[in-house]
Amino acid sequence: MARALYIHWPFCLAKCPYCDFNSHVRESVDHAQWEGALLADMACEAEAAGGEPLTSVFFGGGTPSLMPPSLVSRLLESAERLWGFAPEIEITLEGNPSSVEAANYAGLAAAGVNRVSLGLQALDDETLLFLGRLHDAAEGLAALEVAQRQFERVSFDLIYARPGHTLDQWQAELSRALAFGTGHLSLYQLTIELGTRFATMVRQKEFEPLDDDASAEMFALTREMTSALGLPAYEVSNHARPGEESRHNLTYWRYQDYCGIGPGAHGRRGGIATVRHRKPENWLKSVAASGNGIAETHDLSGKEQAFEAMLMGLRLAEGVDIGSMAMRFGLPGQALCDPDKLAFYEQQGLAWCRGERIGVTEQGMPLLDALLGELVPAELVAA
Repeated sequence: MARALYIHWPFCLAKCPYCDFNSHVRESVDHAQWEGALLADMACEAEAAGGEPLTSVFFGGGTPSLMPPSLVSRLLESAERLWGFAPEIEITLEGNPSSVEAANYAGLAAAGVNRVSLGLQALDDETLLFLGRLHDAAEGLAALEVAQRQFERVSFDLIYARPGHTLDQWQAELSRALAFGTGHLSLYQLTIELGTRFATMVRQKEFEPLDDDASAEMFALTREMTSALGLPAYEVSNHARPGEESRHNLTYWRYQDYCGIGPGAHGRRGGIATVRHRKPENWLKSVAASGNGIAETHDLSGKEQAFEAMLMGLRLAEGVDIGSMAMRFGLPGQALCDPDKLAFYEQQGLAWCRGERIGVTEQGMPLLDALLGELVPAELVAA
């Protein structure tokens, strides 16, 4: 049933001011305790959603590059024993590009990690300081160089559309980033998320976010430059050489089943949504008491699944196959997408339709959230 496994490591050395992920700072971590709990949570998921070899494993966080390589190795050994690994499985680990974590890269590669996603976020010290990163630019680039030697595939993140960021500055920074030769880039506009320190700073008028017009210009430039150098956008914010797309994230965006273990991890298996306890201590208590960290499960109706599939699939350049989706969820095609509005937005150059496959155009991608509200019928959203 499960095609992919997500493992959440919730700990960071510091909380970045823009981050709303389930990450926590702790003075110390009992690795033996966490190993036992993650293995138990994994075994529970395999019992519920086993039977099909995994095509990908993804260590997210938090900062999983802080995990001891021996712990990563034991988790992968258990996953392979419980599910089996498909040929050429993708095993990704997110990491911060610090010298401390770079020292772990050889051990992580030996443990089985074959793809790493590094949170560079920026290439200059002033911006890194603003973003609350613990590494400086030189340290980050040195870690990238080590990663490119140790891992088969490397991706890194950059954040643009920052306060005061100009189009010329971003063009120069992105040109430099593309010259490093990685096969995948995740390029995100800075968004101010509720509950973050940046949200408080904006509310207290300590800085103003970049305006929408300037952000839109940077978005268009990003797609133009990456495409010209052979890394076209295959998703709103993700760019790759053909064949180097994140297989794990494609599992989400194509709405295929995946298991999620560890604090706060979500999963989708056989029409059931699973959610783990977010707080690390609560998750540990749950595993100790019941053998898993599940906080809740929810049976998803066909309409709920169809809505989620539309929401995820329309992020992709490939779009969604309405015919296949209608058959999968037992719904008529017009229940998934309003044909009149699709025709209207196709005329506007914001959407496309080729047979039963529909999608959002380059011009429409910056307006994706609004287009979803238009294309997906209200009764499906209300489900």
